[in-house]
Amino acid sequence: MISELPEAESTTSKKADKHKSRRRIAREFVLQGIYQWRVAGGTAGFIEQQLRESDEFKHVDEKHFTTLLQGVLQDVEGLDKTIQPCLDRPLNELSPVEFAILLLSTFELIHHPEIPYRAIINEAIELARTYGGSDGYKYVNGVLDKLAIQLRAAEVESKTQAIK
Repeated sequence: MISELPEAESTTSKKADKHKSRRRIAREFVLQGIYQWRVAGGTAGFIEQQLRESDEFKHVDEKHFTTLLQGVLQDVEGLDKTIQPCLDRPLNELSPVEFAILLLSTFELIHHPEIPYRAIINEAIELARTYGGSDGYKYVNGVLDKLAIQLRAAEVESKTQAIK
């Protein structure tokens, strides 16, 4: 059985599906997969297979889902090393939801330069608001802002110059 995210009836609701992009839904499934891996263990292949069995999976950008889930779970150690300098405590002491969101978002910042860094951060904040603790989204936002400056320096600088 899949470990469910806290406070989530299902990965998506029918009404919300009409307003969520296929990538947003893919990120929700990836979040659920990383959460499951963190809490209960299992291989990336097994977790992916379980997630694909959900009725709601038909709404997912499957390519993005697979790229994210497999990529994150194959590089947890490298992602941890990238994230850790931006944290005030060890990554493994974060809630499983914040942990999963930071891994997912850091992977996207590194491996998906075609997605604007602000879009990645906004998606992470929405995931944290929906599935995380009451102020977890603020922590996620702060960490990802620091990471964006490191990982997407030119893009961040150009956005900063455009605002001035």
